[in-house]
Amino acid sequence: MLVSTSSLPRLLGLPPAVGPQTRLLILGSFPSRASLQAQQYYAHPRNQFWPLLAALFDEDLTRMPYAARLQIVLRRGLGIWDVYAACERQGSMDAAITKAQPNELRALVAGLPQIRAIAHNGGESARLMRLTGSLVPACHRLPSTSPANASWSFARKLEAWRDVFISHGLIAADA
Repeated sequence: MLVSTSSLPRLLGLPPAVGPQTRLLILGSFPSRASLQAQQYYAHPRNQFWPLLAALFDEDLTRMPYAARLQIVLRRGLGIWDVYAACERQGSMDAAITKAQPNELRALVAGLPQIRAIAHNGGESARLMRLTGSLVPACHRLPSTSPANASWSFARKLEAWRDVFISHGLIAADA
């Protein structure tokens, strides 16, 4: 019998938010404490994920209920998941993730008939690019939307995200 020497709880992530129209899959690392508590992706109020998508899609997603946000995201061809299915972590920082168990990314992507690309939301997620790059025609590393990524302005993040969304047909070039 194996006995864990860790005093940290084993955390389980969220299910994928994908649909048959998913063309671009955004992969974070692992949900924050706020996201796990709310059972919603990017639930921390200072995370810029939903404000970025609101700007890209020109829809006020931040004022909508979570279920309505997901409907719009899925209709637009965007999917959301994380690279890790479970881990141990104190707090919400990626640097604190230990004993990470990867999600079944290959199986998920195989079930998405229109998938064209994966975009990693931040550096911890991008550590799995050697795997994800073999699953789709294009793989991108995007600047993290986390409040911990304060070195990138919102405008700079928006431009990087816009380029990827345009290149995969989620928004028009003049958007």
